[in-house]
Amino acid sequence: MKSENKLIGAGLLTAITASLCCITPVLALIAGSSGIASTFSWIEPFRPYLFGLTILVLGVAWYQKLNPKNEIDCECDTDEKPKFIQSKIFLGIVTAFAIITLAFPYYSGIFYPNTEKQIIVVNKSNIKTTEFKIIGMTCASCEEHVSHEVNKLNGIANLKASYENGNAIIEFDKTKTNETEIEKAINSTGYKVTNKK
Repeated sequence: MKSENKLIGAGLLTAITASLCCITPVLALIAGSSGIASTFSWIEPFRPYLFGLTILVLGVAWYQKLNPKNEIDCECDTDEKPKFIQSKIFLGIVTAFAIITLAFPYYSGIFYPNTEKQIIVVNKSNIKTTEFKIIGMTCASCEEHVSHEVNKLNGIANLKASYENGNAIIEFDKTKTNETEIEKAINSTGYKVTNKK
């Protein structure tokens, strides 16, 4: 039973660790301290391995739960009900939590408020498009975090952040904001602008 509990704990730990890089930006938004958002971005390359390890560990735990070892038959009356933490229900709850945690990067965007604004452009010659190269973004949650911070600035007309391309392409009214302010907003998330074009 102790090995089963260790497997359940290991499964939870690997599931949480696998999505920690994507959970942190949402927690940073909720806490109001956006600078910590990129703290666990270094975990991203290990995510597939942690994902596989979680499935393996929970698979072994389910195997042990469904195929218990045959114990020596005795005439003892030991029909003791297992503790909740050793039950199939608890293992099911842990497995569901692990699945929800592993899938977090795919639905994390729902935690960010809609920051789209109605922009009135008086003079199209004031609109400038700049591509900011950004390091540290590893998932859709990172994109949302960058978009959320940049859209707080006045004059942002359009913004497309991409963790896959490691950039954000931003259209802005240069009479209301500038590249330096946008770069500061991006850097405040914990991700860093390395280049702008």
